[in-house]
Amino acid sequence: MGTAQAVAARIRELCKQRGITPNGLANLAGVPQSTIKSILGGESKNPGTVTVKKLCDAFEITLGEFFSTPDFDSLEQEIK
Repeated sequence: MGTAQAVAARIRELCKQRGITPNGLANLAGVPQSTIKSILGGESKNPGTVTVKKLCDAFEITLGEFFSTPDFDSLEQEIK
């Protein structure tokens, strides 16, 4: 799994946990629906930190909490 796929999977997981639709997330985060669609659809290969921070704010979690998952921990090996 690459970074973009890990970000998309994490967003889906958090939406499911909180009962938020992708469109609802876009509204809560102040991010265009097209941006969320692009991330979840795999079209956005490198979602920006500012965008991810806005999503974290909407989920009421920190960036650290967002990235603290086994999927992201395993990415370290890919980057080296």
